[in-house]
Amino acid sequence: MIRLRPGVAMATLGALVAVFLLLPLVAVVPVSFTPKRFLSMPEGAWSARHYLALIDNPAWVDSTLLSLRIGLVSALLAVTLATAFCLGLWLFQPRFGKVMTGLVLLPMVAPPVVSALTLYFLLSTLTRHNEIIAYDRWLGVAVAHAVMSVPYAVVLLMVALSQIDRRIDLAAQSMGAGLGRRISVILPNIRFGIAGAFFLCFLLSWDEIGVTLFITSVDAVTLPRRMWMGLRDNIDPAIAAISVLLIGLVSVVVLLRAGERFRALRRERG
Repeated sequence: MIRLRPGVAMATLGALVAVFLLLPLVAVVPVSFTPKRFLSMPEGAWSARHYLALIDNPAWVDSTLLSLRIGLVSALLAVTLATAFCLGLWLFQPRFGKVMTGLVLLPMVAPPVVSALTLYFLLSTLTRHNEIIAYDRWLGVAVAHAVMSVPYAVVLLMVALSQIDRRIDLAAQSMGAGLGRRISVILPNIRFGIAGAFFLCFLLSWDEIGVTLFITSVDAVTLPRRMWMGLRDNIDPAIAAISVLLIGLVSVVVLLRAGERFRALRRERG
């Protein structure tokens, strides 16, 4: 009977789970190479026309760049707000801190339709006063995505701050450090939490479709909305092509992470 070390066993189990989750998606690959204008399995002939369409069609390129811009801006805004909130709770420990945390985490538990309707009315109201943060504007979409992402960033940052020894802050105070200096002492210790929160918020914005459908129309067409429109109107096979590219990107990230973990386990064993 073969016996594996606990670390190797966990890494192997994680790899098997990843393969199990990704295997059903393999069916999308042949569909993306169909020569026809609708979703179908290729019958003999294979074509890369739909991959080329992602580059040649300005609509797909514009939607991809727009989603990238919105994702970066919304992630930056969400992480900034979440960092300020978590640092305020950690430093000052207000009496109603738990109540404040519950209010901040409310978008996480509220039904998506309720959040989408609320953001729709908010942006519609702002449209009457400005043309920047407004309905069907990319900055308005970024703000809406940030609102939906802040709770997740708060959770990650609260976990990161819980690992810090408060004596670091007490030592800074004893040396006469002001609030700004105290924050500059704490931030390097939660840099990985901030990076993880930024990455998670970017992914949430990149994949968001429910709220986006309520707050956009024809001008701010993100990549998920473009894919949804293609499925609703004509079932464009280009959707399968871009799905394969996204699956490949995720698979590469997972494999790289698994490889790093495996090398770390080997170093520990050595």
